[in-house]
Amino acid sequence: MGVSDIKVGIGYDVHALVKGRPLILGGVEIPNDRGLLGHSDADVLIHSIMDALLGALALGDIGAHFPDHDPQYQGISSIILLEHVVKLIREKGYCIGNVDSIIVAQRPKLAPYITEMRMNLVKVLRVEESCVSVKATTTERLGFEGREEGISSQAIVSIFPYSDQRLRNCIGGLEK
Repeated sequence: MGVSDIKVGIGYDVHALVKGRPLILGGVEIPNDRGLLGHSDADVLIHSIMDALLGALALGDIGAHFPDHDPQYQGISSIILLEHVVKLIREKGYCIGNVDSIIVAQRPKLAPYITEMRMNLVKVLRVEESCVSVKATTTERLGFEGREEGISSQAIVSIFPYSDQRLRNCIGGLEK
């Protein structure tokens, strides 16, 4: 495997905060007076990761794979959608190298939930814990995140082909 075999993707997602919806980030329901508005569960963290994975192989974006006018995706957990994207990446002959992500939100404070988010992602992505980074930051009250109008997330991923037995062993097997 050479450096040219490694592919990189970047993803971004944003959703408005509204009353009457749960706040779900990284598959974790976080206590808050508002949640994110969207057709699915509006999990911006997972959406940005999915877009990064799809982008790494030039497979379009999550809107092309999971259109917001399709009733089968109404309220669906983004964890389920991520499982589908991971399967697609593997079918194309690639494994996930690492994920680096950041959530931008003025509040709530996300530090107490980061470990659970990471563990959810590690399980679905089928990578080691050291391959998944989830960070959170505020904008010091600047912009729509700072005014608490919405939450955004960005992610960058690397993927590589699983062409030899050494790589097959290090990702926990391809049959899963």
